[in-house]
Amino acid sequence: MDWKEVLRRRLAAPDAGPQKKKSEQELKEEEMDLFTKYYSEWKGGRKNTNEFYKTIPRFYYRLPAEDEVLLQKLREESRAVFLQRKSRELLDNEELQNLWFLLDKHQTPPMIGEEAMINYENFLKVGEKAGPKCKQFFTAKVFAKLLHTDSYGRISIMQFFNYVMRKGDLFPLCLPSLSGSQGGLWSVLLCTCK
Repeated sequence: MDWKEVLRRRLAAPDAGPQKKKSEQELKEEEMDLFTKYYSEWKGGRKNTNEFYKTIPRFYYRLPAEDEVLLQKLREESRAVFLQRKSRELLDNEELQNLWFLLDKHQTPPMIGEEAMINYENFLKVGEKAGPKCKQFFTAKVFAKLLHTDSYGRISIMQFFNYVMRKGDLFPLCLPSLSGSQGGLWSVLLCTCK
């Protein structure tokens, strides 16, 4: 492949005639196709002619070798982005205080001793008002986990708040472990954090 000739043809193409300008999406797709093509040629990619192989999902992705600098950088960057996204999902102190205030405001009478309770309707109302970060905690599954033998079908506000706190405390413990871990341990820690 003569690179000089390829570059000359590429530079001459816009002057050849009035072409429609390609959209940014089309340019990105073309760039990705070219990158994939040249990368496959460079690595001596395997060519599977059987269509059956295209329908089987890929379950295992091997770790990049030491000489595959591009793949290693991509892996590091994707891990860093993942950890940043998970860190942004954590509730800060102000959001926890707001959640406690909303739970206390929407408690359902009668109280059992000193313990405040909340029914499912009010639970969903609090979930709507609490914001998008708290949405993961306001599901029917979480409510059912915490529902015990209350004759009114309510859960304890304190138990729910402790559940949210424990879930929130688990992520900061796991995230530093994820950022420093190598290889197969990363996937194990990831499953533990979820």
